[in-house]
Amino acid sequence: MTSAPIRPPQLLRADGTPVRALIVDDESSLSELLSMAFRTEGWDARTAGDGASALKAVKEFQPDVILLDIMMPQIDGMEVLRRIRAAGNQSPVLFLTAKDAVEDRVAGITAGADDYVTKPFSLEEVVARMRGLVRRHVVLASDDGPELHVGDLTLNEETYEVDRAGTPITLTATEFELLRYLMRNPKRVLSKSQILDRVWNYDFGGRSSIVEIYISYLRKKIDSLGDPMIHTIRGVGYSIKPAS
Repeated sequence: MTSAPIRPPQLLRADGTPVRALIVDDESSLSELLSMAFRTEGWDARTAGDGASALKAVKEFQPDVILLDIMMPQIDGMEVLRRIRAAGNQSPVLFLTAKDAVEDRVAGITAGADDYVTKPFSLEEVVARMRGLVRRHVVLASDDGPELHVGDLTLNEETYEVDRAGTPITLTATEFELLRYLMRNPKRVLSKSQILDRVWNYDFGGRSSIVEIYISYLRKKIDSLGDPMIHTIRGVGYSIKPAS
């Protein structure tokens, strides 16, 4: 009797929601087949049938990973990739192409792709490569229970221990709660009002400067140990993300 294959654990984003995958291919039957494979993985998978639709979907859907066909009419995959990179989107991209010439693969990687697969292909290979890109480039929910991870920063919700790249960081109770809220929402911009409501649980009556003060406390303790992780988006709020 042969045993059933062991399925890898489901990958979730750091906020606990499914990984978002965008499949871009002008062959609708193929893109639907691929999206079904990713939905079987538990991902939120959407499709786009041309370059213009892909650019719109990237902006609206904010995918964590993109499967992008090179050969498409009007706006091809290379141009789609150039435009999304120029717009600042760094989501990992797996090129899907019928071409297997070395120069085509080099052109794709040079344009900013992270990996490629050539047609014909197996669904298992594409899924495995996409999972690899997600694990390398996307901040995921931790498999370690109480631990939150953003880049080399770790926070344990049970022991209240925090460290960056192995260096312990001592935080006050309020600093810990602020950092926990940021790390539960990596890359997401949180407004001062959201932070006040979540961390302090009541309105400070205009004293939103308390958020700025505690953000500065965290920066002194965390960003002093490496490249900056806590960022200010002027007029919007604050976010934390892995150091570049």
